[in-house]
Order: sequence, then C-alpha cells, then structure tokens
Amino acid sequence: MRIPRVVVVGAGPVGLTAALVLARSGVPVTVLEAGDGLAAESRASTFHPPSLEMLADLGVLAPLLDRGITSTTFQYRDRRTGPIADLDLSVLADDTAYPFRVQCEQSKLTPILLEALSAHPHAEVLFGQRVVGVDDLEGRPVVRTEAGRAFEAEWVIGADGASSAVRKATGAAFEGITYPERFLVVSTREDLEAALPGIAAVNYVFDPEEWLVLLRTPEHWRILFPTDPASPDEVETDPARVQSRLTGVADLGRDWDLLHASLYNVHQRVADRFRTGRVLLIGDAAHVNNPLGGMGMNSGLHDAVLVARALAPLIAHTGTVEELDAVLSARREVATSYVKAVTHDNWERLRESDEAARQAYHDELRALCADPVASRTYLRRTSMIDSLRPLSTP
Repeated sequence: MRIPRVVVVGAGPVGLTAALVLARSGVPVTVLEAGDGLAAESRASTFHPPSLEMLADLGVLAPLLDRGITSTTFQYRDRRTGPIADLDLSVLADDTAYPFRVQCEQSKLTPILLEALSAHPHAEVLFGQRVVGVDDLEGRPVVRTEAGRAFEAEWVIGADGASSAVRKATGAAFEGITYPERFLVVSTREDLEAALPGIAAVNYVFDPEEWLVLLRTPEHWRILFPTDPASPDEVETDPARVQSRLTGVADLGRDWDLLHASLYNVHQRVADRFRTGRVLLIGDAAHVNNPLGGMGMNSGLHDAVLVARALAPLIAHTGTVEELDAVLSARREVATSYVKAVTHDNWERLRESDEAARQAYHDELRALCADPVASRTYLRRTSMIDSLRPLSTP
C-alpha cells in the first residue's frame, strides 16, 4: 500500500519542526530547501516558554539550551532616564515548566532539528531545490522546482517565508501594512553590560526620537534601530553613520567592534486563508509581523507543531479535514488578533511622543513589578502562553 508523503517547502526552523512532528508520527516527509545548506543568518533569537515546551516534547530542547542563554528577566528602559521596570518570568512557574526565555539564534536550532530528522528513514531534506510552483492544488499536488524536478505529494506545507512561492501558487491574498521605518539591525562583540550597567539580556528602550531594542545572544549583542523613511538605504548602512548611532547608545571613546549591519523593511500581513485544497501555509508564509516582542518565529513554531499534529491523524485516517481546518482557523486568529495586536502595540509604545502617555505607561510597568498577579497576567500574554491556552488560576 502506498504511504502518503508530505512535501514541506522550506528548511528553516518552522519547516523542519513541522517535518519532525510528521516524521515522528510515521508520515513520510520530504523537505525542499532553496539554499545549498541551512541558512546561517542570525534572524530570530528569542524562544518563549511555549516554544520551549514544544521543543522539549520533540526531544530537541536540551541541545538548544546548551547553545543558548537562559534569561529569566527582561527590561524596559527610557532612553533618557534609564531603567523603568524589570519583568521576572519566574512568576510563570505555575504556568510552564520553562519560566524563562532562551536567547539563541534560530540558525543554532535548525542543525539540531536536521539531525533529529535524519534519524527517521522516511524523512529527507533536499537542498538546492527552489520551489517555483505547485500544480493541482485540490487533488494530489505536484511541487515544481527551479532545478526542473517535480515532487508529487499527498499534502504540501508552505514554510518558505514571507515571499512564499507556495502561497503565491495558491492565490491567497497577503494583505496588511508596511511600516514607514525600515529596521536597522547591528551585531557587535562589545560588552553592552559593561557599557550600560544594569541591563538585562533583553531590553526595550523607549524614546520618541530613536527607540531601541538590545538583545544578547551567545556570541554577540544585537541592537535594533528604526530609520528615517526618507533616508536612502546607503546612507543608513554607511559605516560612519552606523558608528554614530552606536555612539549614541554608549560612547566608548572609540569605534564599536561591529560584526554586521543590515537594513530591512518590516510588514504586518496575514494570508486570507491558510489552506487551499491540500496545500497549507505556516510561519512567515502565512503571516508576518514586526519583531518587537519576538513573536514571529515563535508563532511559526507553534503553527508547525499544531498543524502537523492535526495533519498526521488525517493522513492516518484517524482525523478529519474539519479538525485540521479548526486548527488552521485558530492559528489564523492568533496571527490576526494576538500576535499582530501585541507586536504593533509594542511599536506604538516604544515611539510614543506624548509625554503624559509615556509617563502613564511607565507607571503602569512599574506597578506590574510590584503586583505578582498583574505581572503574571501580563507575562502570560507577552510570552505567548495565552495564545495557546486560556488563563486559569493555579
């Protein structure tokens, strides 16, 4: 008897996670990756508690913890006056076995997932296979690659990013907004804890003129800046301009030790549907958001696990399409009403120019630190626990 095969497009953390869930369920899976190997870019670097729970269930959390930094707190700061509040995730101890964040680039997770996937003989990852189209979306889909290969599948999962060829093949709309600022991400080997005493591993810095996000990763610090929409790309990435902005963060009396600087546009978009026939969309292929709060990769991992868990029994004839659609509908609701709302609110708060509104929010954050119940409610939301399960009193 022919065993149905799933083709997953994209070997990032989301695609490989979906493939691993399917492979562990006995489903044959082929992952197609456009690149010649796993992406090495830093990209996302924060893992929230629910993601840690899911990775633990898949048997891949321990090596990630070995490679990452465990962060039990994150800090809100004012660019002009200093620390406002340190939020302590330990108040989530009754909500999760992992009441902390792990700071680690996604490029350190993907090799772990790939190794775990290699233990399953019915799973394969093929590199250098850029997908250019998907035919017969309603019947047995056929995935076509730029290299001239065709892969017949029972189901296709598009995890191929914001410019997803799979999504385009389905004709799904991808509506939303593009933020006026581009985001400049700078990586440095400088010790920011020495330059800015008292900071945490994750810091959100309020300022109406130039807000910041400071993130520690195992090998370096990352600093996120907004940029002037009217300023050309080459001006914003000019080394002298980057050094000037870094000096504004902390004057070291010399140039910063700079690893790299990259500039990118930021979008908030959600596909109008996550399933077209036998083709599914997850992660950035289905929804993108600004990075303020670290929810993009995490919500993609949640998509991967929950959708693959619903697809596997359908393939085994123990589940239904209706059950799969219910999961996809819930994931789309999370993208539109939860992730989009939280990350956009973070952007608005960081850049707030009304002094009274800024001070009121700062006072609210200080009050959170003094109230464990309110702090728990707030941190359940920002750590994405509430996106997966309702609040219950421990």
